Amino acid sequence: MTRIQPDRPGGFTPPPYPYDRLWELRERAVDRFGADGMVDCSIGTPCDPPPAVVLEAIATSGSERGYPTSPGSPALRAAAARWLERRFGVSVDPDHQVAACVGTKEFVASAAQYLRLRTPSRDTVLYPAVSYPTYAMGALLGACRPVPVPELPDGGLDLASIDPDDAARALMLWINSPSNPTGRLTDLEVSAEWGRGHGIPVFSDECYAEFTWDGPPRSVLESGPNGVVAVHSLSKRSNLAGVRAGIYAGDTELVDYLLDVRRHGGLMVPGPVQAGAAAAFDDDVHVAEQRKRYWDRLGFLAEFLESVGLPVVMPAGGFYLWVPVPAAVTGGGWTVAETLALEGGLLVSPGEFYGPGGAGFVRAAVVQPMARLEVVAGRLAGRDVTSAQ
Repeated sequence: MTRIQPDRPGGFTPPPYPYDRLWELRERAVDRFGADGMVDCSIGTPCDPPPAVVLEAIATSGSERGYPTSPGSPALRAAAARWLERRFGVSVDPDHQVAACVGTKEFVASAAQYLRLRTPSRDTVLYPAVSYPTYAMGALLGACRPVPVPELPDGGLDLASIDPDDAARALMLWINSPSNPTGRLTDLEVSAEWGRGHGIPVFSDECYAEFTWDGPPRSVLESGPNGVVAVHSLSKRSNLAGVRAGIYAGDTELVDYLLDVRRHGGLMVPGPVQAGAAAAFDDDVHVAEQRKRYWDRLGFLAEFLESVGLPVVMPAGGFYLWVPVPAAVTGGGWTVAETLALEGGLLVSPGEFYGPGGAGFVRAAVVQPMARLEVVAGRLAGRDVTSAQ
């Protein structure tokens, strides 16, 4: 059968998916240690069980037959509003300031496209220079210019470095606190005020907020909803990455606009998942248990990595270790990732996945049980991975 190739001179060709590049290294580690012996800490995929109350709600919702509501059921939006009140002390109207999304990755990837339709005179997305790759990819998918903003040494964006011409063209500014991958925190109020002062909507990805270690969890909504949207996921908070459930909340006009556009696009969280999401937002006990698991694993893996020649500072938030690679190591993050995978069976992400500024780092997600992390530590005991080149 002959395949018809589209005629697209100068058109968009998607770049390789970042983790596809890691697949070969993963396969080599599996060849050496077996599928059960390779410990994958490259992606933030939760391994711990979701709360039983959520699974019960999904199984018994009785909502399988009818189409779900795109904005989210009244129960889900009310539960999300209650959680925002409990966790951050902010009050939002569940009818006009909260809506559901099919996991927050699709929201991040599509927001620029929809905002460009709203304001076609602007074409630029500002985002952290070292960050989750989907901020930049969302800009490209929306036919926009992705413009990275450098991070300050202690966390947060160097907003003063933004070129005035880029600010004048900006559709939106993405911030992420706690940061993936660095684990640093952003001054959310400063970012919100900068956006308001420049007439630029600020979208705050807060999916790791429950795992804030330095102080209480924070939301951009604490400075008021005007001009800002907070994005929250149940993937990390409640170990529900497989059901694809998240919410966005904030500025009434922005939320209502995005809600209407997304409704026309048929973006709907399945009904049973909405029931489970409402139960998850109403339960805080399982989150406290998960916080302890991640904190214990962060401490263990940080101590282990230091013992093999990779000193690392504990993050201010999140469940990743952002590990600097010694300058003497030829090949930077890829070299260390290969050594850890082939000598210890530990798969981590080279830092360049998160922008050119991450090339001298690797990222380790503490999403594996402690027993599996201990296996890796035993394999590499007494080694210096920075000398295995």
